[in-house]
Amino acid sequence: MISRLHDPTARGFASDNSAGAHPDVLAALAVANEGHQTAYGEDVYTAHLQHVFRQHFGDRATAYPVFNGTGANVLGLQATSVPWGAVVCADSAHIHTDEAGAPEKIAGLKLLTVPTPDGKLTPALIERQAWGWDDEHRAQPNVVSISQSTELGTLYTPEETAAVCDWAHDRGMLVHLDGARLANAAAALGVPLRALTTDVGVDVLSFGGTKNGMLYGEAVVVLNPEAVRGPERLRKTTAQLASKMRFLSAQFIALMEADLWLRNARHANTMARLLADEVRDVPGVHIVRPVQANAVFAVLPPEATARLQKRFRFYLRDQSSGEVRWMCAYDTTEGDIRAFAAAIAEELA
Repeated sequence: MISRLHDPTARGFASDNSAGAHPDVLAALAVANEGHQTAYGEDVYTAHLQHVFRQHFGDRATAYPVFNGTGANVLGLQATSVPWGAVVCADSAHIHTDEAGAPEKIAGLKLLTVPTPDGKLTPALIERQAWGWDDEHRAQPNVVSISQSTELGTLYTPEETAAVCDWAHDRGMLVHLDGARLANAAAALGVPLRALTTDVGVDVLSFGGTKNGMLYGEAVVVLNPEAVRGPERLRKTTAQLASKMRFLSAQFIALMEADLWLRNARHANTMARLLADEVRDVPGVHIVRPVQANAVFAVLPPEATARLQKRFRFYLRDQSSGEVRWMCAYDTTEGDIRAFAAAIAEELA
């Protein structure tokens, strides 16, 4: 037994990754920990996981548990692309801004980025980079990657995603969805997971667990088996094959089987709206983006931000504008929100 090295009452708004694991997830790990199970995914939990994911994403869905979001995105993109391929994405996309070049370094893919006002791609925006298929001097755009929710906290409606998928498929391109916060999007829009993915034409997605109550783990979910190449082998060669995969799968079962994913996401979204409401009228605070999921983006005076970061951890998104990002998690409480809002008001007084 180790000694506690942190203050368990401390709260921050830097990332939903900062939250611990949900008690139901920890309980599932304890159950899965008993006795022996075959390694590398040949266990009963991983087998049952396929049934659970198909309930949410349809009968053709296959889930491949992996360690983290970067690995999930690299695997999904590599499985849908070709060695000379390119991926069209928003310039704010996580695969471009926060994965240290992993898609390029590991998958060997070229990212073709498009500036967007709200983090969302449209057919017209994609068209700026989706060209040159017959030009041997240009990487071939064969995948479109969208994020749900986006890095700017915005959401694609089912109709918007369908428009992207239809446009891409008409040109022989495939669609990858970075779903690190797909649960938050589905909760906010009040639709099933498949309504944002399978039903509108997404070919493959990464589904986030870590940000929504799991200890660790994400899943690559193949929705269109004809669109991917060798996901099993790619998972191994990208160092994402867990030997004790039952512990990844058991967490997802706990999250997905009884809709814990939805309750967690709804709560995080609700806390973000409460935070925005609490600080919206504080002089010096400017909410600069719509609060659609579990993120709040605001602009504060730089000196107030610096003082506030000594009391609560959060990220400065844009140093030039002073824009900050506040993330709420499944375990954020109303008390946490009010304490943070009071600190903001104090620093801006």
